[in-house]
Amino acid sequence: MKQRINLLIAFSVIALIVLSSVQCYLVKTTYDYKVAQFHTQIKNEIAAITNNYSDIDLALVAKKETLYKKLSEQYILGKNSKTDIKNEILQNEYRRIITAGIQRKFQKDLPKFKIDFAIVLNKFILYQNTKKADTIFSEKPFIQNKLYGNLASLNHAFLVRNYVGTTNGSFENQEYKLLTENSMYVSVIDWEMIILRRMTLVLILSLLSILTLITLFIIAIKALIKQKKVSDVKTDFINNITHELKTPLATLGISTKILEQKTIRENDENFNAIVNTISRQNHRLQSLIDQVLANSMAENEIELQKEKVNTEYFLTSIVEDFKIGYPNISIETDFETQKTILVLDKFHLTTAILNVLENAVKYGSKHILIKTKSIDNQFSISIEDDGIGISKDKQNLLFEKFYRVQQGNLHNVKGLGLGLYYVNQIIKAHQGSINVISDLGKGAQFTILLKI
Repeated sequence: MKQRINLLIAFSVIALIVLSSVQCYLVKTTYDYKVAQFHTQIKNEIAAITNNYSDIDLALVAKKETLYKKLSEQYILGKNSKTDIKNEILQNEYRRIITAGIQRKFQKDLPKFKIDFAIVLNKFILYQNTKKADTIFSEKPFIQNKLYGNLASLNHAFLVRNYVGTTNGSFENQEYKLLTENSMYVSVIDWEMIILRRMTLVLILSLLSILTLITLFIIAIKALIKQKKVSDVKTDFINNITHELKTPLATLGISTKILEQKTIRENDENFNAIVNTISRQNHRLQSLIDQVLANSMAENEIELQKEKVNTEYFLTSIVEDFKIGYPNISIETDFETQKTILVLDKFHLTTAILNVLENAVKYGSKHILIKTKSIDNQFSISIEDDGIGISKDKQNLLFEKFYRVQQGNLHNVKGLGLGLYYVNQIIKAHQGSINVISDLGKGAQFTILLKI
């Protein structure tokens, strides 16, 4: 079963990873779609702002065209080189004014976004009469060729539009045509956060679905592990109760066969001894059955027959009875309380305390100390032993049904694992509590707290 659980866990983990990967892929695909949609929106909204800047300042547009004509004519006369033309265009005096004008228009028309932009010059080509085109300037878009704007790099910007402009002119009976190409690049500040905000619902649903899958996976694995633990406990219980029942049954079988002998029946002493043996083993069988039945009930199903009890006298009588059964065990009392009266079920509580004492003996104790004291309106019964002790990681399992302390893979002490479970149920039925403090090799201290 353990192998099947491990395989199931492995396949579940793989399935969880695959589903999580698919979910991440869908989120990434949605993100890319939202980015493309956002870029389209920005392009459409900026489309109203033309690259000829006529809606910003007509006078500036006229001055720009005059500059371009002047540079073209000087080039035709041979007064300017291509490099001179490029430098004069890129260092034009209108850079700051046009940049501020476009920026204001962005702020006015697109108040929801913080936008930086750059308009770069790509081409400056001169056509003279029938001569072929004279390419004065033609390059890929570079930030170094920026005409207007504040962008320092085109790396994280996206292209909004290209604008091709033409200017016709004549000079000294020579007609020419000028072709220019500009590109506008835009960068929306914190655009990633804008996209993520638009994806809030998708992200929340994806996160919830992944968390739900993980939660269901954990719950399923815990249920499987718990089921395996219960199965192991049941198997262990069956093995142990079988072992416990075999001894009295074997003794009863042998005793019955002995009684069949005529010599035994005619000897009163031997006959009575065999009958007593049968009686004891029968009582032991009945006790085993009663213990199983009693421990099948929860604390709220136990019917208590309560009465007023002098706790110190009550505990003393338990100790005296215990000494008779275990004469080799040293047991001491230290009662700090005097004549404390509690309402208890004497039978069940006696059985519970005896179970704790017998447990101490089973696990190697030779000396037991019982203390009582009052703590915050509670009556405390402390039972300390010098047995083998209990490791820290096992202490929270002590009061579970069928659990028995084991060393390695072997149980050194036979039993049904019901004693401390029964003790815990009885104490709970009295609205009390029980806890244990222990270390391996240093004995254990069980403390029972009952309401005064």
